[in-house]
Amino acid sequence: MDKLDEIFELQKKFDTELIKRRGLEGIDQTTWIQKEILAMISELGELLDEVNFKWWKNPKPVNREAIKGELVDILHFFVSMCLKVGISPSELHTAYIEKNRENFRRQDGTSLKEGYTWPSGVSK
Repeated sequence: MDKLDEIFELQKKFDTELIKRRGLEGIDQTTWIQKEILAMISELGELLDEVNFKWWKNPKPVNREAIKGELVDILHFFVSMCLKVGISPSELHTAYIEKNRENFRRQDGTSLKEGYTWPSGVSK
């Protein structure tokens, strides 16, 4: 099994169990997505705290394991949202590859999207 497929499968099992145990069966898709976004924002805030965001405090050593934990929490909610809107691992992979190519075109100044052409006199 592909690693991304495995992550999606494990998240699907977790979400199914969570919904059953917590009695969340009646929540509509829009509300779920809103909840998942808020959860991701919360986890992003926790991640931000791990990288000394608060310039008014004495910095602490960056803890790679704590950062990894927060990134995994974010991934949980991200994958859960994919599942709730019916995006498969394969579809996500394809969309990522297409967007990555476009991002390179934007940086190369070859994108058809407005605002990414290189100004004259600036070397690539």
